[in-house]
Amino acid sequence: MRNFLLAIPAAYLCLLLFTGGTTHTGPRRPPTRTASLQLHFTHVVNGRPMALGTTAYMNAAGESFTITMFKYYISNFTLTTTTGQEITLPAAYFLVNESSDSTKRITLPQAPEGTYQRISFMIGVDSIHNMSGAQTGALDPVNGMFWTWNSGYIMAKLEGNSPVSKQPLNLVEFHIGGFKGASNVLRRVQLNFPQPVKLSAATPATVQLTADAYTWFHLPNAISFKKVASCTTPGTQAAAVADNYRNMFSISN
Repeated sequence: MRNFLLAIPAAYLCLLLFTGGTTHTGPRRPPTRTASLQLHFTHVVNGRPMALGTTAYMNAAGESFTITMFKYYISNFTLTTTTGQEITLPAAYFLVNESSDSTKRITLPQAPEGTYQRISFMIGVDSIHNMSGAQTGALDPVNGMFWTWNSGYIMAKLEGNSPVSKQPLNLVEFHIGGFKGASNVLRRVQLNFPQPVKLSAATPATVQLTADAYTWFHLPNAISFKKVASCTTPGTQAAAVADNYRNMFSISN
């Protein structure tokens, strides 16, 4: 009798190992099917196509300037369904660079199939990855977007020239970074789709986005290159520029 009782737990343990310790009381739910969403970026300046180093533009103060470099990080994507459910997508970090066409076409994988009304993303690299030191891929320091002296990422960068700039060679330099306290320049963008976007595994959807560099120096904090033509450290000025450029995105389809 004693041996029989001892055998019961052993038999039960074998049963658990065989079944994985899981009891199913109903039909299994099929795995969620996922789809891809492609984002295509076009860069303009006050509605005009961006041309690096060759075209002169005017800022809100009426000052002429050219752009020689324009790039920024985007990350931390979410999608909102037409029923209001917010879906956080797997972590992904992209560096969009005007001088590299391939970076202006990105794919967000593993989005659950469904119909969506809104997309949201962060301009920049979140604080966790800023404190993780230099990394690889889009976050590799070779991309020129990491401050080794400050151990943090430049979230967005615009360089060029303006005849009114008092910097050497009339340079215009805006390297916007900082993720702590009042110096935090991380900004979240939320955009509604003009029409609901349906994602399915069979047919990836494409959304066309426009980023307008004119907004960097417009509202709510108008910037004159006569007064400020360079911002390359975290602080109040960088945060003001970030408040401006959070408005640069729009959806054009």
